[in-house]
Amino acid sequence: MASVRVLERPVETLQSFAADDDRRRLSPVAVKAVLRVIDAWRGSNAEGAALLGVSESTWDRMKAGKWDGALSQDQLTRASALIGVFKGLHLLFADNMADRWPTLANRGPVFDRLTPIQAMIEGGIPRMLEVRQYIDALRGGL
Repeated sequence: MASVRVLERPVETLQSFAADDDRRRLSPVAVKAVLRVIDAWRGSNAEGAALLGVSESTWDRMKAGKWDGALSQDQLTRASALIGVFKGLHLLFADNMADRWPTLANRGPVFDRLTPIQAMIEGGIPRMLEVRQYIDALRGGL
């Protein structure tokens, strides 16, 4: 009977929004990206803070570059969804509609005649993920 030899390899740790080290590493880049997304969408400070799930005073510190904390798992999920919506819109639209679309009232089933920004603020993370999936579906990505 032949023996089977198992090669041992080091187990690579998967990136996780739950792991403190990963959150600290990802937070500065995520904050920078979300600030740019909200700026491109011409969102207010209140909208940016609500979408990221931070207070307006924290949002102001982030904008001023005076925040060096770590986003929570939920906040990183929000950032990921917003970045995905932004990217999907820029793949879908070849003009400035990509940055105007989040501010326009929408009759789509996900929005209930609200703007996508309003819908994402009201619906939180579940709605943000739905909006991302909606954009992916529109562009044929699902």
